[in-house]
Amino acid sequence: MVHHSGSIQSFKQQKGMHTSISEILKEKSLKPSRRSLPCLAQSQTHPINLNHFLSVPLNPEPKAQVEVLSQSISTSCSILPPQTAEDGKDHYTEESEVSTCETRVDGSLLPRKPSTRANVEARTCSLKGRNPSDETGLFFRDGKKRIDYILVYKKSSPQVEKRCTFEKNLRAEGLMLEKEPSLTNNDIMFVKIHAPWDTLCKYAEQMNIRMPFRRKKCYLTDWKSKTLGSRFHLRCRQIKSWLPRNPMKLDKEALPDLEETDCYTAPFSRARMHHFTINNRETFFSNSTRSRIVHHVLQRTKYEDGKSKMGINRLLGNNTYEAAFPQHEGGYKSRHPIKTHGAQNHRHLLYERWARWGIWYKYQPLDLIRRYFGEKIGLYFAWLGWYTGMLIPAALVGLFVFLYGLFTMDSSQVSKEICEANTTIMCPMCEETCDPWTLSDSCVYAKVTHLFDNGGTVFFAIFMAIWATVFLEFWKRRRAELTYDWDLIDWEEEEEELRPQFEAKYSRVERVNPISGKPEPFQPFSDKLSRLMVSVSGIFFMISLVLTAVFAVVVFRLIAMEKFASFNWHFVRNWQFATSGTSVCINFMIIMSLNVVYEKVAYLLTNLEHPRTESEWENSFALKMFLFQFVNLNSSTFYIAFFLGRFAGRPGKYNKLFNRWRLEECHPSGCLIDLCLQMGVIMFFKQIWNNFMELGYPLLQNWWARRKLKKGGGAGGGGSQNVENKSQLPQWDKDWNLQPMNAHGLVDEYLEMVLQFGFTTIFVAAFPLAPLLALLNNIIEIRLDAYKFVTQWRRPMPARATDIGIWHGILEGIGVLAVITNAFVIAITSDYIPRFVYAFKYGPCVDKGYHHDDECLRGYVNSSLSVFDMSKLKNSSESEYCSYRDYRAPPWNTVPYEVTLQFWHVLAARLAFIIVFEHLVFGIKSFIAYLIPDMPKDLCDRMRREKYLMQEMMYEAELEHLQKERKKNGRRFHHEWP
Repeated sequence: MVHHSGSIQSFKQQKGMHTSISEILKEKSLKPSRRSLPCLAQSQTHPINLNHFLSVPLNPEPKAQVEVLSQSISTSCSILPPQTAEDGKDHYTEESEVSTCETRVDGSLLPRKPSTRANVEARTCSLKGRNPSDETGLFFRDGKKRIDYILVYKKSSPQVEKRCTFEKNLRAEGLMLEKEPSLTNNDIMFVKIHAPWDTLCKYAEQMNIRMPFRRKKCYLTDWKSKTLGSRFHLRCRQIKSWLPRNPMKLDKEALPDLEETDCYTAPFSRARMHHFTINNRETFFSNSTRSRIVHHVLQRTKYEDGKSKMGINRLLGNNTYEAAFPQHEGGYKSRHPIKTHGAQNHRHLLYERWARWGIWYKYQPLDLIRRYFGEKIGLYFAWLGWYTGMLIPAALVGLFVFLYGLFTMDSSQVSKEICEANTTIMCPMCEETCDPWTLSDSCVYAKVTHLFDNGGTVFFAIFMAIWATVFLEFWKRRRAELTYDWDLIDWEEEEEELRPQFEAKYSRVERVNPISGKPEPFQPFSDKLSRLMVSVSGIFFMISLVLTAVFAVVVFRLIAMEKFASFNWHFVRNWQFATSGTSVCINFMIIMSLNVVYEKVAYLLTNLEHPRTESEWENSFALKMFLFQFVNLNSSTFYIAFFLGRFAGRPGKYNKLFNRWRLEECHPSGCLIDLCLQMGVIMFFKQIWNNFMELGYPLLQNWWARRKLKKGGGAGGGGSQNVENKSQLPQWDKDWNLQPMNAHGLVDEYLEMVLQFGFTTIFVAAFPLAPLLALLNNIIEIRLDAYKFVTQWRRPMPARATDIGIWHGILEGIGVLAVITNAFVIAITSDYIPRFVYAFKYGPCVDKGYHHDDECLRGYVNSSLSVFDMSKLKNSSESEYCSYRDYRAPPWNTVPYEVTLQFWHVLAARLAFIIVFEHLVFGIKSFIAYLIPDMPKDLCDRMRREKYLMQEMMYEAELEHLQKERKKNGRRFHHEWP
């Protein structure tokens, strides 16, 4: 039963609780909660100007408002007649000017009179003459009913009958509709939707939405205060007060909406409405909750007679409506500073305290983001912020490793030997036009290699493998805290509706849904398996296309190496850098070109599978996009890391591609610098390109829309109207001219960060600066995404989610792959193992022990080079020797050019290192994952404690309510349950 406001107010004035619960609350000193959303909606600490539309007085019995209907044409859709006020409902009947819908009986649309300049000015003046609260276009024409959702359709659309039936059924569900023509396009009509109080209560109960139950004064017992005593905590507070304030924290004065309030939440129930804290009906349900309820109704309202002819998504798919979105809460800018005049609305508050570049170093207001955009987007920004914060220690350690290489670059024994090898003649890089060259010519190359291939490489690889595990494990704990604070612990995802494409394809075959118990279209297993096989074949075909592109880049490297080596130009004297630099740039252009193709192919293959629901479609599409782009980005990197220089052969017996181009060799100081250059260039330019596409492209699109608007052409085409000032447009017109959130949702956002995570961990041993570049990019990325969501995109539907979905499993897979690849990079790509073997087996320190690199690596360069007699190539009788990188016997040996024993020692050490490294790191990762529980113990105890107290409070609140009812009716009442 629903109690009137007098009963609610009298209930609110009651202080104290039943004896049993009050003793429980007084027994222990407990920690306050951060569960904010339902309480924030009730908070009285809004910014100064937020009262403009948030502090509407409570009207327990609003008067019904009925507008006079004009004469309707005979072919118009039937409109529900005005209803009488009943149970405190607001009823609204729209004008015939905007509610008349043409049927398809006569097969043609009635002509419409185009809007004239006078009509546009009249509409603009009517907007100016509205109530002050309606100037921003957030309310119906009466200035009281809040707009919870916007539907957009074209008057020229032939789907009139479906739209009229759909809107009639929406009114039957309790929603109120009002139509408004666009001021920028004659052909566009907006349908404003408002959910009255009773409708909100009805669906909030059906959707099991948790709302504030009662204010709580205590939480779980703080065992630390009992064991350590209050004096210790007092001293800690004193020391903390002496320390400077953390500049990254947001001021509560700047964000008064985020003040912590103590209140329990419980699933909403109309029968127990007196249990909930209802200070104001207009603000009890937050704007995002209202939009979510309306979206729930839109998804389940029929537009035709049939079992599955329902849902706004299907109407958007068949172009009955052009768009459906909750509108923004006004503008994001103000002529007055926020410090003196306060925030105009939550969008303005988000812009000033989150999306503005001047506060890039501040923490994100996650509670405010979640309240405005919903839990799904809030979790994305929480994950992105957590990932960025965890990159700080990784970036510092990587920078330390790089600086260590920089400071020891000149003192490195390997670099010094290469730079001083003026008499060491190296074999020509090509067999026709190339001449021998001295080893000292590559002095700079050797020094740069030492920046990334030094003693700290192994330590950093182990550190990053452990870091990836710690990052994921602590994110699980952080996610658990957020789901608790945001009331998502007991939330279960609703049974999703079927995709229209799935229904259309399998409408003839039905099966009873085991969850809903209703018959629905069913995809046979044989059909599903065949489509899956075709999709997998398409994936392998696209991966083979990537490998073909990599092969083309390899051929280019071979040709470029031969040409650059034969040039006498000074700027290409170092042909290794010239070859690597040009090939990386070409490879990057190929990668970005193929990404466009892959997105279309992934979209086609996903639709070919006919996923049952939208979440299945999103997961399948995300997995394909990740596979395509991961292989596209990393295939050339894998080639350089594990294949470059491994199959080149030796002088006199080189392996050639197509018997024409000699395979590429590694530099005497190793191939790691090529891998480093490949990663650095691709990572740097890809981040710049992604940032441009995320912000620059929407800015250009919105600029073009505003330009068309100034010239008189609407954003959607159609009529030609001129609006002098954009500020005169209502909010729904402004939002219509913004860009919609991309059809893939957050897939592109997560994909970019997950690929970056792969770059940061998989080949981090070759590029220690990768975490630093990722950190700098993410600091910009957070503000770019914030600016995009707040200013450039329409407001997305506030969706709920408890985790980041399929991306968590992908991140764990990348963490496992990172351990394997880093083990192979250190063992095979870098020269760590050959130097290690030489120092302990062949160096000058064999007999006296391992002491220092400078001593024990003396002679390493000569040990890693072999000798070749060039007279055999020139058919000359005089012996002329050159050196090449390999472990082979000299030409004067009894078995010339055979691999030496040192080669087998190095190979065995490499294999042993891979096995030991992988087992050691995987063991540490597993041990850390075991030590770190997914949910903090304090949080588990708090949840159990709250559940217990909630049961007690609901029992005694019901008892107290029944006692008051008996006293009011003159009956005797007891303290026991009636």
